Amino acid sequence: MASRDDIKFLSNPNIGKERKKYCRFKKYGIKHIDYKDPDFLLQFINPQGKILPRRITGNSLKYQRKMSTAIKRARHLALLPFVTDQLK
Repeated sequence: MASRDDIKFLSNPNIGKERKKYCRFKKYGIKHIDYKDPDFLLQFINPQGKILPRRITGNSLKYQRKMSTAIKRARHLALLPFVTDQLK
């Protein structure tokens, strides 16, 4: 049987392989999510203004909850819109 080194691929086998998601808050040591920083919070909402889920952002449960609370506080203070057309 041929070993892995003997097999030649027509294309790179790593193409199409997704990178592992990670929690950027844990990686960079961010402890507090500031609701007064709308530019940072814009990374976590889609163009319609909805909060992106964990499966897309890669956040851990603890920081996803903190992030969603911060977005909701920013919306309440009119730093972020509730609903919009093409926010970004």
